[in-house]
Formats: sequence, C-alpha cells, structure tokens
Amino acid sequence: MALYAIADLHLSLGSDKPMDDFQGWHGYVERLTANWKERITDEDVVVIAGDISWGMSLKEALEDFRFLQSLPGKKLLLKGNHDYWWETRRKMDRFFEENGLHSLCVVHNDCYDLGDGRAVCGTRGWFYDAEADADKKILNREIGRLTMSVQAARDKGLEPIVFLHYPPVYAGTVCEDMMRALVTLRINRCYYGHIHGRNAISKAFNGQYNGVSLQLISGDSLQFAPLFVL
Repeated sequence: MALYAIADLHLSLGSDKPMDDFQGWHGYVERLTANWKERITDEDVVVIAGDISWGMSLKEALEDFRFLQSLPGKKLLLKGNHDYWWETRRKMDRFFEENGLHSLCVVHNDCYDLGDGRAVCGTRGWFYDAEADADKKILNREIGRLTMSVQAARDKGLEPIVFLHYPPVYAGTVCEDMMRALVTLRINRCYYGHIHGRNAISKAFNGQYNGVSLQLISGDSLQFAPLFVL
C-alpha cells in the first residue's frame, strides 16, 4: 500500500463549470486520469484535500464521484471551500453506498487508519489572514475539528499525517492559530491545497516551519499527478 495526495480537482463532469480555459488546466481531466492510472493501484490510498467537485449538491456531483470511483485506489475526501455538495457524514455515507461509490470515504472529525501504524487526519482549515470575528469563529471550529481528528488517531496509537485545504502559511503570512495547533499536536507533516495559478503557486511555502513540514498539493501545482507521500 502506498499513500498519495492531491487537492483541488475542481471536477465538473455533471455541471457546467469546466476549468480548461484557465492557464495550466487544459485537458486536466485527461491528464489527471493518465497520471493517476500510471502511479496508483487498487491497493493504494489517495487523499483528495478539498475542492473536489463544482456540484452544488450530492446529486449534481454524482458524475464527478463516479469518475473518481472509476480510478484505482481508495479515495479519502476532505472538504474544501468550494465543496458546496458537502452534507452531514450520515448523508454522504448513505449517498455513496446507494450509488455504489465504495472506494470513496469522507474524513471528517475522525481519522483513517492506513494499517501501518499511521493515520490520515485533517480538516478544511480557514483563511491564513483571518481577522474578522466571524472568520476567527470558523477558524477556531476548524482547529477543533483538526484536534478531534488527530486525537482519534492518537487514541488508536497511530501517527497522524495531516491534510488541510487552506494553507497555514502563505506569501509570508502565517495563520498563527492553526500553526500553533499543528505544533501543539506534534504534527510532523502537513499537506495543503487551495493555491492556484503560476504566480500564486510561486508564493506558496514548501518546507519546514516551526518543525512542521508543509507542502502544497493543489492539482495544477502537481501538474495533476498525485504526490507520493509514503
């Protein structure tokens, strides 16, 4: 078993919002398919860290889910800021079961045991420059979700590997509360998405920050090739 990761697929197979017109996104579904099948087997696990489908509901996102189901491996889904289809855990699990989407699994307030002493943990996160009271409230809630996810892994004696959608560090700005949480939770590795376009990607932070290894995994930053994690 190998673990891979990618974020920001922005699929729109069941809705009318293709990304092909954006720089670096031409033919992205075909490129993603080829890269995925070249790297990943049915025994592998792929984390998709948010902004998975443009569908506004589970039903509208179904074709995107069916596309992911057709690809090899187990897919672990985390919420992004554009995943408007996201529902309660019970509704999503039931929808996946009813539609035969057996290789899709949501990570939400919990962890996924990789079976090798490690676990996938994570949450959406929030803006790295959150200042308004409403933003701070959401950020605190996301830190709570992250803490629950990591604690679920630690309760099982597993090493947590964290995935966020929003970057905790970007362009010289730090989401201090989120970074404090990562350090307090003793996280060694954290992967994040959300950042698109050549200019924005050039400002992304990849490396060690306060002892935490951070790496961008948005689809276009990876040329739509899932990143090998372990």
